[in-house]
Amino acid sequence: MKIFLSTVGLLLVLGFIGVVKWRQIAALKSASFAQPPESVSTAAATLETWPETLTSVGSLTAVQGVTVAAELDGKIVQIDFEAGNAARAGDVLVRQDTSAEEAMLRSAEAGVDLARVNLERTRELLAKATVSQSQYDSDAATYKQAIAAADNIRATIAKKTIKAPFSGRLGIRLVNLGQSLKAGDPIVSLQALDPIYVDFYLPQQQLIQLKAGLSVRLSGDALGGKPIEGKITAISPDVDASTRNVRVQATVANPGERLHPGMYVDVAVELPAADKILAIPATAILYAPFGDSVYVVERKADGKSGAAQLVVRQQIVRLGIHRGDFVAVASGLKAGETVVTSGVFRLRPGSAVTENNAEAPTAELAPKPSDS
Repeated sequence: MKIFLSTVGLLLVLGFIGVVKWRQIAALKSASFAQPPESVSTAAATLETWPETLTSVGSLTAVQGVTVAAELDGKIVQIDFEAGNAARAGDVLVRQDTSAEEAMLRSAEAGVDLARVNLERTRELLAKATVSQSQYDSDAATYKQAIAAADNIRATIAKKTIKAPFSGRLGIRLVNLGQSLKAGDPIVSLQALDPIYVDFYLPQQQLIQLKAGLSVRLSGDALGGKPIEGKITAISPDVDASTRNVRVQATVANPGERLHPGMYVDVAVELPAADKILAIPATAILYAPFGDSVYVVERKADGKSGAAQLVVRQQIVRLGIHRGDFVAVASGLKAGETVVTSGVFRLRPGSAVTENNAEAPTAELAPKPSDS
């Protein structure tokens, strides 16, 4: 009997608790709780003009660059340059032994003097009709031959005095004092570094957009984050048959000689400004298989209180090109409309929002990450 009464009492208590909970749940269901507004950052869709650019990877080459070499055989008796220094056109770099040529030149100059004296004497005698015209012609030819022989020796001496053919920066010395050189042996590299050429290739379909004078921008690790500007100076008239690319050459000022032949750099060719485009930050895009969309912020009156509030409307958009942190919208959005740029994944159509742009991320056309 006691067990029965205990069981009945327990069932009554459980039933009472169930009724109370059922009433609480019913009350919760009947009550309407409004979701608190989401805090988001926003940005307005703006009309902008983005200059179109063509990008490539280029290789730097010197405007003038040679490996200075010996023209004739000979032993080095003097080195007049320091590796890595600048050289002006005409500066003597190396002197080869010319003692034998100098002795021959003195003999040849003596022969010139004798031939000139004989020619002058023959000219005087010819005026007096003492010698024949053929004798005068022979002495004149001998005089010219003596001059040519002396000039030939002087040219040999000049070739053994090796000079810088143009102004530039010298490389590493490849010879030593007393070394015997053969014709063609390298002595030192000489490169003109300011200005400097950059050669790069672009696809043939972009050839119609290219012309001399277009601006180019070089960037790369060697520039330390400071791009250098230049201009296109030459476009190859032929297209590579295997790659269908056209070779383009730009000239770039290099006053600090930061750029050196053989380096690779990133090249951006700036084309004339195109039509205006509608740009928004790329973080505003909600990508989905059925179509990309954005949340447009609108001001509407609350249905119950009548107070104005900000709500979002999901809008399907068609995207264009990307540039830095921005993306162009081809259709689906109007200039001046405000879109959500952060917090889009927390929203649904009709959600109430509040704007908070105090800590909104900054969008840039040419971002420069600190770790790049």
